[in-house]
Amino acid sequence: MSRADHSDRARSLARCAVLAAAAAVLVVLLSLLRTGPLIILQGLAGLAVCAVGAWWFLAHRGVVRVLGGALAVGAPAAVLALFLYGGLWFTAPAGVALWAGALACARGALRADRRPERPAAVRPGRPPRRPVLIMNPASGGGKVARFGLVERAEALGARVLLLTPGTRTDVEELARKAVAEGADLLGVAGGDGTQALVAAVAAEHDLPFLVISAGTRNHLAMDLGLDRSDPSRCLDALTDGVELRVDLGDVAGRAFVNTVSFGVYAAIVQRPEYRDAKAGTALDALPDLLAGGAGERLDALADGLPVSGQQALLVSNNPYSAADPLEVGRRPRLDGGELGVLGIRVDGAAQAADLAVRGALSPALTVLTSRRVEVRAGAGDDSDSAADSAAASIPVAVDGEALTLPTPVVCTLRPRALRVLVPRNRPGAVDQVPELNWRRIATLALDRPGPGARA
Repeated sequence: MSRADHSDRARSLARCAVLAAAAAVLVVLLSLLRTGPLIILQGLAGLAVCAVGAWWFLAHRGVVRVLGGALAVGAPAAVLALFLYGGLWFTAPAGVALWAGALACARGALRADRRPERPAAVRPGRPPRRPVLIMNPASGGGKVARFGLVERAEALGARVLLLTPGTRTDVEELARKAVAEGADLLGVAGGDGTQALVAAVAAEHDLPFLVISAGTRNHLAMDLGLDRSDPSRCLDALTDGVELRVDLGDVAGRAFVNTVSFGVYAAIVQRPEYRDAKAGTALDALPDLLAGGAGERLDALADGLPVSGQQALLVSNNPYSAADPLEVGRRPRLDGGELGVLGIRVDGAAQAADLAVRGALSPALTVLTSRRVEVRAGAGDDSDSAADSAAASIPVAVDGEALTLPTPVVCTLRPRALRVLVPRNRPGAVDQVPELNWRRIATLALDRPGPGARA
C-alpha cells in the first residue's frame, strides 16, 4: 500500500471517528433535553454508591459486608431502572456504541497515519540446533498433556525437561545445567514466574528464549502476541521464527517479566491457602489489610519522586496501556526501557467513591513511569519508625510468586537484555499505536490531499 493510500485511509477513518464522536455527544445532549441534567448526576451518584458498597464489602465483615454487597449490586440496578424510566433505554446503548466506534476508528486512523517502518528490535531468527524446553505438566490445568507439547517439541528436535508435579525443583539450576550441556536455546511451558527464572539464565548467556503459553494467565505470551488458545503454535518459532529484543525487569537481583506487586495483593499471595482458594482467601484477608491496620503502608521513590502511604503498589516491566481504553490490560511495547508504576491509596468509602467517579484524576490513584523504583515499608512521622522501615522486610509478589524481601526493595530494568524467539505468525500481535490524541484526529479529518497526492 502506497503512502498516498495510507494517508487517504487515515483521513477517512479520522472523519468517521469525528462523526461518530459527535453523534455520541449529540445523543447525550438530546437525552438531556428530554430528561434534564439531573439524570446524569443521578447516574454518577449511583456509581459512587456502588463504589462505597464495594469498599464496605471488601474492607469489613458481618452485617456491614452484607450491606456493602447489597449496595454494590443494587446501585447499578437502580441506575439502570432509572434510565429505563427516563426513556434512555435506546439512547444510552446508542451513545455507548457510537463512542466505541469512534475509538476504534480513531485508533485505525493513527495506525494508518504512521510511516511504515521495520522495528529495530526484530530480526530473522536462526533455528536452534540444541533447544532445551522446560515444561510444567501442572500449569494451566494440564495444557502440556492436553496439547501434546512434549511430543511436538521432541519431533522438532527439542530436548524436553519435565518438572515433577508436587515436588519443588530449582528451575534456574536446571536451566544452568542445560546451558552447560550445550543448549543454544532455553524455553518454558509454564507460568510467568517460571518463565522469569529461565529468562534470566537465557539473558545471562545471551541465548534466545522461547515462551510457550501453557500457563494459566500467560500475560507475557499475550503481550508478545502469541496464541494463548493453542500453545503448540508457539513451537513454530523453532523452525520459522523471528527474534525480538525485550526488556528484563530486576527486583532485588531477581528477574521479572511482568509485574512486581507490593502491599495488599502481595500479603494475600503469601498465605498458604491462597493457591487452593484464591477468592475465599482474599475475602477473608482484605478486612484486616484494608481497614484493620494489619496491612502495612508503603513508601516509594520513583526516579526520586516520592509516592507515600500506598496500600498497594504495582511495578511493571514497561507500562500498561492507560491512554487507550481499548488496550487496557496490555503493554503496548516491551522494549521501552521504562517501568510502569501504579499506586492505590484508599482510606475510606469516600475515597473509594471519588476513585470510581474520577478515575485516573482521583488522588487515590498514582500512575507514572520510572527507570528506578525504591520501595520501603511506610515510615510514619518519627525517626524510630523511619529506622524500623529501613530494616523491615515486606511481602512481595514477583510475577505472582510469593516472596519476602528486605527493604529497600529496588526495581530496575535491563533494556533489551532478553532475546525472545517467537513464531513469524503471531495472531495476537498488534501494531504499536501512538497515544490516542483527539487533536491529531481532528487535524487528520480536516486535512485535504494535495493536487499531486496520487502522483
